[in-house]
Amino acid sequence: MPNIVTEFNEYRSKMNEKLLADNNKIVKRIFNLDTNAYAAGALDVKTKELLGLVASAVLRCDDCVKYHLETSFKEGITKEEMMEAMGIATLVGGTIVVPHLRRAYEFWEALENQTTTEEL
Repeated sequence: MPNIVTEFNEYRSKMNEKLLADNNKIVKRIFNLDTNAYAAGALDVKTKELLGLVASAVLRCDDCVKYHLETSFKEGITKEEMMEAMGIATLVGGTIVVPHLRRAYEFWEALENQTTTEEL
């Protein structure tokens, strides 16, 4: 069975390398701004990741949702915290967000399973 976490990260990494190698100043600045925006500041990283997760779900960007889920998972956000944030996203975005909620839940389970497998 394919590992959706590994597949996502490999594709994202490969394509980011290609985009950045193209040496487009605007793209590089946007990537840098995005990286710096999620660094700790007045808000901690966990809070910023949950904000990014909610915004990404409402905007229905599955790649962005996956990215924020994985970063949130690594930051120690619990499944309950993630689901509460996704509940807010679904409330704000409406029922059109439900398919993205399903895929987010599936990706979270893959993150949990990957961690469990690595611990064995």
